[in-house]
Amino acid sequence: MMEISKLLEGVFIDGSWRAAEAGLLTTEEPATGRVLARIARGGEADVAAAVSSARRAFDQDWGQWTAVERGRVLTHFASLIQTHHEALARTECADTGKPLTQARNDITATARYFEYYGGAADKLHGETIPYQSGTTVVVQREPFGVCGLITPWNYPAQIFGRTVGGALAAGNTVVLKPAEEACLTVLRLTELAAEAGIPPGVLNVVPGLGHEAGVAVASHPDVDHLSFTGSPVAGTAVAQAAAANHVPVTLELGGKSAQLVFADADLDMAAEVIVRAIVQNAGQTCSAGSRVLVEASARDALVARLDRIMSGLVCGPGIDDHDCGPLINAAQKTRLENMLERGRSAGMSVLAQGHVAPDAPDGGHYVPPMLVTGVPPDHEVAREELFGPVLTLFTFTDDQAAVELANATDYGLVTGLWTQDAYRSIALPGRLRSGQVFVNNYGAGGGVELPFGGMKRSGYGREKGFEGMKSFTTMKTVTFSHGQ
Repeated sequence: MMEISKLLEGVFIDGSWRAAEAGLLTTEEPATGRVLARIARGGEADVAAAVSSARRAFDQDWGQWTAVERGRVLTHFASLIQTHHEALARTECADTGKPLTQARNDITATARYFEYYGGAADKLHGETIPYQSGTTVVVQREPFGVCGLITPWNYPAQIFGRTVGGALAAGNTVVLKPAEEACLTVLRLTELAAEAGIPPGVLNVVPGLGHEAGVAVASHPDVDHLSFTGSPVAGTAVAQAAAANHVPVTLELGGKSAQLVFADADLDMAAEVIVRAIVQNAGQTCSAGSRVLVEASARDALVARLDRIMSGLVCGPGIDDHDCGPLINAAQKTRLENMLERGRSAGMSVLAQGHVAPDAPDGGHYVPPMLVTGVPPDHEVAREELFGPVLTLFTFTDDQAAVELANATDYGLVTGLWTQDAYRSIALPGRLRSGQVFVNNYGAGGGVELPFGGMKRSGYGREKGFEGMKSFTTMKTVTFSHGQ
């Protein structure tokens, strides 16, 4: 079992750790399948205490801080994350299974979120509106108050940064329910937040099961705003719970993102990026480029390049820093393997495949990266989010067919467009139903500065960048009548 402070086995409320009402849960190490650590099993009473704490902090201390003061403490938090960078990365690696290099990149991004939002806190300006003679109208942005954040297991540290950072910079207080599958890094970051000077009650963290602690956060009547990242099914439940209290929600619900590759593209560059975009975090990424749609005349040339790269990929324990780590747990592996078996029964075949490292632990949840084809367009493998390192191949003959194929899922998060045709690179993005379009690159969600969110079943609202901070604010119109 991983060595971790006993303090982290509790819930964090009003600036201190305490035992959860329902005791403890165990977490699993994806690389081995063995027990990794114990975390708190928070419940309704813990969430109620956390919300009360957040409300007091918003109404008192934190609510009186200036934007400059909030920004400074968040910037200090960013520096503390960098100071503890390697330890945090190794915790993230063990907890999620991702390769150590990817975990290190995640911690760098987490620090960058707090650096970015620390600098942005005092730049959240309002506006004036020209109106009737003798009046001045001011529109100002204000924090909602208490924000409930429900975050997933695939990027615990990064999503902590982009949600907590934006919420606190805007002046809100937070009740965070992290994913029970992987939240050790979040718990350690919570300790560092207190060390950085974030006051008691401003950041409250209640680990636990989704149907217990998660439901309690989503349905609490004194939560003013909700942010959820996860599956469409769970997102629907969160939105319904929020609607009962008339609470606004930001939903980020996954994707089935396409890479559109035209015959005139730089195929060497495209192949390298396409493979990285599906192998990252073992494909357990909402913005993973899981479908490659290639112009028929370039199919064989692109497949040859993808085969060369993918056949050399190695899947193994994250700490060994292979190309690809394990899936998060046995249930996710079984789900993926069952979907692939149904795909094979429908005519799917494997064009290229990596391999699992020979010394990988038998209990680990490894699925080698693969490129598949022959999937019927209406099959679940073609339309649903697999959340694994599986890339499906389809072909098209012209621009219209490419757009129709790219849009032929219920999701709309990210699209990659590969072409050297200037007209096409400008004209096609507006026809693609996705929240982000990358032309001759693929950011898998992009940088800290880039607004991120989806269309259709991928959810609504935006995270990251300045828009992400604005999403944690509400607008108030004030009209002054002062005569001529």
